[in-house]
Amino acid sequence: MINRKPYPSDLKDAEWEHLERLLPRRRDPRGAKSKHGARELLNAILYVTRNGCIWEALPHDFPPYKTVYDYYRKLCRRGVWQRILDALREQVRVEAGRDAHPSIVVLDSQSSKTTEKGANVGLIPTNV
Repeated sequence: MINRKPYPSDLKDAEWEHLERLLPRRRDPRGAKSKHGARELLNAILYVTRNGCIWEALPHDFPPYKTVYDYYRKLCRRGVWQRILDALREQVRVEAGRDAHPSIVVLDSQSSKTTEKGANVGLIPTNV
């Protein structure tokens, strides 16, 4: 439970229920209790991403920005963000009556070209 006025970017209860199960559990349940809950840390991350501000501009009623950023980096290193995106994509596809996993990939060959001569042309002078 938060002890502040909610921001529009805060997770709703139903959103939190979906995300909570995808977050890593504490490894040692006997360890020191975390000062800031995962939901509040995620709310702070969402505030930064949805408002386009820098970490240092995080409002003071959130946990300290260094704590929030460290949690964000931990989730990045553990691949949690990708698992969240995968789970949400699968859920949306199933709710739309589609197979959970896409079976076709479309590539735009125009977007994948680098140059006509190759990527290394012009990087190293050849007539020196």
